[in-house]
This record gives sequence, C-alpha cells and structure tokens, in this order.
Amino acid sequence: MNPIPEQIDHKLGQKKDFLIRALYYGLWAGLFFLVLYYGLGLITPFVFAFLFAYALRKLAERTSDKTHIPVKPLCVFYVLLFYSTIGVLIAFIGIGAVARLSDFVTSIPNIYEDQLQPLLNKIFQSIQHGFGVMDPALVDSLNGLYNQLLKSVGTMFANFSGWMVSWISGMVTSVPILAIKLVLMIIATFFAAVDMDRFTGFIKRQFSPEKRELLVHIKGYLTGTVAKVLRAYLIIMSITAIELSIGLTIIGVNNAILVGISIAIFDILPVFGTGGIMIPWTIITLIQGDFKMAIMIFAVYVIVTIVRNIIEPKLVGPRLGLHPLVTLMCIFVGAQLFGVIGLFGLPIGLSLVVHLNNKGAIHVFK
Repeated sequence: MNPIPEQIDHKLGQKKDFLIRALYYGLWAGLFFLVLYYGLGLITPFVFAFLFAYALRKLAERTSDKTHIPVKPLCVFYVLLFYSTIGVLIAFIGIGAVARLSDFVTSIPNIYEDQLQPLLNKIFQSIQHGFGVMDPALVDSLNGLYNQLLKSVGTMFANFSGWMVSWISGMVTSVPILAIKLVLMIIATFFAAVDMDRFTGFIKRQFSPEKRELLVHIKGYLTGTVAKVLRAYLIIMSITAIELSIGLTIIGVNNAILVGISIAIFDILPVFGTGGIMIPWTIITLIQGDFKMAIMIFAVYVIVTIVRNIIEPKLVGPRLGLHPLVTLMCIFVGAQLFGVIGLFGLPIGLSLVVHLNNKGAIHVFK
C-alpha cells in the first residue's frame, strides 16, 4: 500500500523542521564557541570582577542587615580586604617560587657536571667491562657511542637551561600586561560591587517577565550547582592530599604532609596537575642517582592519578546531573580549550542545558 501524500508531506515537514532547528542551534553554538575561544582572554578580568563583586555584595548585604551599616561602604571594605588578602598570598607564594626557580636554573649545569656525568661514567664503565670480557673489539665502538651520548646530553641540558631562561624572561615581560589586567579587575570589582543593583536592574529590564523568571531560575540553578561542584573538588583535593601525605610519608620524604597538601592544591590546574610537580621531581631524583626513590615517587604519582581519574567523574557527575562518562569528556575538552575556566565551565554549562531541557524551558534534544 502506497503512503498517502499527506503523510509524505508531514514526514518531509518534520525532517525539514529538524534540519532547520539543528542548523539554528548549531550556528548559535558555533558563534558562542568563537566568542569564548577568541574573546575570553579579553573579558576574563571583567567576568571575574563581576563574580567577585556579586559574592562580596551579598556578604556586604548580610553584614548590613545585622549591623545596620550602609551597604556601599561595606562593599568597599570587603573588596579591599579581599584583594589585600589575595595580594599578600600571591606575593608570599611568588617570592618563594621565584627564589626556588632561580636556584634550580642556576644549578642545572652543576647537576650535569656533578651528578649526571659521574653517574653515566659509572654505568658506562660497567657496560664496557662486560663487553670487554666478551668481545674487546666492541670497546672502541662503545667509546665512540659514549662520547656522542655525553655530547648529546650536554647539549640537551644547555638547551633546557636556555629554554628555562627564555621562559622566565617571557614571564617577566608579561608582568606589565598581567598588572594592567589585575588593576582593571580591581577597579571593575569596586564599581560592580557598589552599583550591583543598577547592573542587575539594567539586565532585567531587557527581558520580558517570562524571561526574567527564567533568568532567576538559571541563576539559582547555577549558584547551587557551582557550590556543589566546588565541594566536590574540595573533596577530591582532600583525598589527593591524604593519598600524597601517606605515600610520601611511607617512602620517607621530609615534611610529607606539607608537601602533599601543596601538590594537592597544585593538582587543580588542568595543564600541570600532580604530574607538573611529581614528574620533574622523579626525573631530578633519577638524575641524582637515587633510582629507588625515583621509582617510589613515580609509583605514588601513578596511584594518585588513577584514583583521581576514577573518583572525579563519579563525584562531579552526580552533582551536575550528568553521566560520569559525559562529565569526564566535558572536563577533558573544556580544560583543553579554555583551561581552568573550561574545566568548570563546560560541565556546568552542559548541566544547565540538560536541566532546562528537562524542565521544558528549551527544546534541544529528546
């Protein structure tokens, strides 16, 4: 029996509507991605300023309700207190990091001459003795290979030292730009915190009452979700710190608890993570000739990394309403595209889309 023409037209209409809807959402998604990818660096200081101002404004309003002090002076006080605290912490950590980094860069040639080269000499003498017993004719070939190896390793260390100096110089040259962004962020935080009502009122007036209700719903959902995600990452950092403290204590590292907590805080960075500290630590320990300690440090790193990759999707996913596999994909893709912001932003953004779709506010998928 042939299909009725009306049925054919209905099916074609459904397919046409689906293609138009997919193209519409695809164009918006592509535009949103381009704006984020190319414009995020320009607006990041103001985004963080607005977020800080919003949180500090809420704190000032609560304090004002209890103390009857005007909100605006409290906003100024809290902004000053917030950035003063952050500034002291950055200065304290930065001075220590620069001092240690400078010591490391200046010690690179000594590491090669005093530790690595004697270690290679010892290994080569053992190999040379073994081959000399079996076949003395191989000794000359081994000497040539060894001299070439020493030359290559020396060049590698020289190049690495030069790269480190260039990297530090690049960081120093970027300080003025970072300082300008920081000053802009501080000023913007003051203005946004003091006049938060005007900004939010202006934004609300651009939408109809129905859209305003949707915005209030989105704000409430995002606030709750961000708080849940932050709690999840605090749990992950705590677990990582405990693992590292126990592991480093077992292998005999001095100040293991302090070192473990420091690495756990550093672990939140998607580009570096735990490996950003423990892998160079393993390599330096190996160069120094302590093979046993190097293997144990690397073993601790592997265990911590495996546990983190297992628990992160399971702890973050349920709080976002996403499957752990989807959460893992979002964390990886977001971190690769947008760094720390993408690490949190992409999973939370997808969670919001799923939530609104389930509530019927938008219709992206079934």
